Amino acid sequence: MLMKNERLAALRTAFDQASHVLRIQDGESEAARGDLRTDKGRAGIENFFATSFDDELHGAPKILHADGHSFSDVAKKVVSIINLSSVLAIEDLLGRPVDPLRFRANLYVRRWPAWSEFDLLDKAIAIGGARLRIMRRIVRCAAINVDPVTAQRDLEIPETMQLRFGHADCGVYAEVISDGEITIGDAVVEAMPAAR
Repeated sequence: MLMKNERLAALRTAFDQASHVLRIQDGESEAARGDLRTDKGRAGIENFFATSFDDELHGAPKILHADGHSFSDVAKKVVSIINLSSVLAIEDLLGRPVDPLRFRANLYVRRWPAWSEFDLLDKAIAIGGARLRIMRRIVRCAAINVDPVTAQRDLEIPETMQLRFGHADCGVYAEVISDGEITIGDAVVEAMPAAR
């Protein structure tokens, strides 16, 4: 978990849906590869974490499969949206550059005024061929203090935001109402009121 194990940020992963192969790259070299459908493939990935993160683990790591499970802060299947103007406001607050990748969003939006994403709660938006309902603000944890390139815990973003703004929220969760293709540069427009 990035909130506790910042070294995870240095790893690059790729999962091939068709072959079920997970690849983990550490720096320039491939650190592990395994077909998650097989005992051998899962064991290879588990062994990588057991060896590389031994001092941080409390027991042997295990790869588990659970249909329909989502590792998210909310029960519903959602996408996260980050307003890049809000990230710039955080930069101004900290007096330092903040890589938007710290926020691990599904969608990054330009040209919205800072924090205006909070005004869209319970409203529907259209992006490309998709339609989404903005559900809730994203309360940020210490995971965003970790630089996604260097894997160093180098900022105190939620703490500083809480002191200055009275909240540590950045970004919003949105539920997909109707799916569709989204491409880079698609306009984001407010749609008809979202049904609950």
